[in-house]
Amino acid sequence: MDVDDQTWLARAVELAVANVADGGGPFGALVVCDDTLVATGQNRVTRDLDPTAHAEVLAIRASCRARGDFSLVGCTLYTSCEPCPLCVSSALWARLDRVVYAADRDDAARGGFDDRAFYELFTQERSTWPTPVDAVSLGQSFAPFDAWLGKSDRTHY
Repeated sequence: MDVDDQTWLARAVELAVANVADGGGPFGALVVCDDTLVATGQNRVTRDLDPTAHAEVLAIRASCRARGDFSLVGCTLYTSCEPCPLCVSSALWARLDRVVYAADRDDAARGGFDDRAFYELFTQERSTWPTPVDAVSLGQSFAPFDAWLGKSDRTHY
């Protein structure tokens, strides 16, 4: 890890600690492109009543808005804690070059945020999941994709 990584991670940790003081969860994140801070995010799950309002997701959303692009190629996500499956997926969809974190999933578990059940869930058969996720056959299931494929001015991603 280089000095820049340590500096940006320290900033993510500061965001997390400040968020706790403001009544939020102990998570902070930021996106950096070309050694420049693009945007930050702090956990807002309970404040906004939004289970997807994780610090990493909010930092990614704000960075995409700031850059005017859904792709964050060339950028790094720094986060105070190892990203959960939701946040890792968001980072992959955003095409970030790197994700760098401070505390790991074991630290999070000791702090009362144990995401291991989610990591393990995806290795199990769907029939064992606590929330059923079912496919239902429908004649027009492919219609949205037909519409997409027929759209000549679509944005490829």
